[in-house]
Formats: sequence, structure tokens, C-alpha cells
Amino acid sequence: MTIRTKALLAAAAVLSLGAAACTEAEQENTEAHAEAAADNTAEAAAQAGEVIESGAMKAAQAVETGAGKVADELEENQAEAAAEGRPGAVNPETDRRVPAND
Repeated sequence: MTIRTKALLAAAAVLSLGAAACTEAEQENTEAHAEAAADNTAEAAAQAGEVIESGAMKAAQAVETGAGKVADELEENQAEAAAEGRPGAVNPETDRRVPAND
């Protein structure tokens, strides 16, 4: 091997080591950024989950309230119909059906 080839190989080795060292530092920096991004993503996902859960809770409460109002209205209607003696109506207080007129 000539001196020139040895010098080129040595220069290439030095450049490779320098690039590897630089790459390692860049990798560590990138890893730190990735970890921070993962932490931020997890926090954002947790917050989004809380928002979704609270929205679902409010929707369930609205359904429950609406169903309660409907049940109250139906009970009122059945009590009135039973008091009037309409066949098929159920008296909510006694749970007895008004017999059909045959």
C-alpha cells in the first residue's frame, strides 16, 4: 500500500469516527425530543379522554332526564286514561289494567 492510500484510509477512518460521534449526539438529542413528544402526546390523549368522558356523561344525563320526563308523561296519561275507564289503560298506582269492553 502506498503512503497516499494509507493517508486516505486514515482520513476516511477519522471522518467515519467523527460522523459516528456526531450521529450519536444527534441520536441522543432526537431521542430526548421523541421522549418529550411522547409525554406530550400521552398528556394530550389523557386530556382528550377526559373531555370525551365528560361529554358522554352529560349526554347520558340528558338521556336520563329526557327518559324520566317521558316516563312521567306516560304515567300521567295512563292514570288519566284509567280514571276515565278507557280499555287497555293501566292505573300506575295499582298496576291494574282496565278491562276491554267485549
